[in-house]
Amino acid sequence: MHKFPDSAARLVAEGTVPADGLIDPGSVADRDLLRVHTPAYVQSIRTGAFNEPTRRKLGLPWSQALSDRSHCAVAGTLAAARAALADGLACNLAGGTHHAFGDRGEGFCVFNDVAVAIRALQADEPFLQGMVVDLDAHQGNGTHALFAVDPNVFTYSVHVGRNYPSTKVPGSLDVELSRWAGAAEYFDRLTATLPPAVERFEPDVVFYIAGADVHEDDRFGQMRLTTRDVHERDEWTIRLCREWGIPTVVLYGGG
Repeated sequence: MHKFPDSAARLVAEGTVPADGLIDPGSVADRDLLRVHTPAYVQSIRTGAFNEPTRRKLGLPWSQALSDRSHCAVAGTLAAARAALADGLACNLAGGTHHAFGDRGEGFCVFNDVAVAIRALQADEPFLQGMVVDLDAHQGNGTHALFAVDPNVFTYSVHVGRNYPSTKVPGSLDVELSRWAGAAEYFDRLTATLPPAVERFEPDVVFYIAGADVHEDDRFGQMRLTTRDVHERDEWTIRLCREWGIPTVVLYGGG
């Protein structure tokens, strides 16, 4: 996927980030992956011997580059999470791979980076409350499944109801939109539901999956937000978290 290096190059070229402002997080440690993913699955990604559910549902062929990128993306989310706790706001120019389950990958998602990061933070602080604000066009079924019985994690998602994944896994709060929803419906539902959820749960950290697949030019998202709408969505969501003083991790998501 070229979008990750292309995005980094563009941020540097336009002066948003200095050339030395991008951090290579390296590769995630097995001890972090294994809090979420099974040993057999982790090994399968390293060797390319996908299990059958992953082979059918991931949508990507194995390569060493895929394995390396997947390990690096998770390390980036974990590094961003720790940076956000220290500085208030951090971003990983990858991540948001919310369709990955503990024992398999789905929907172009190999490892569930948000789950790995939250479990790593909870290893240091067991009662840390994490909130996933998932504004990708698709429901994060893997994330929801991984945190289904954890009262210290709140999973919030705004997504198209009749879209991938066909079988949804209930989260803490699912906001389903109609197919081809535009800005009016999107912002009405988002602004009505997210602030009270944040106020009620009072998270210690927010992981914001800022999926670009809500854009009208994305063929898989089935939404009709313009570039300006997406920009407004991101500004509004980050500002909400900042006004509440919540450390916020921004992740790329789909699109």
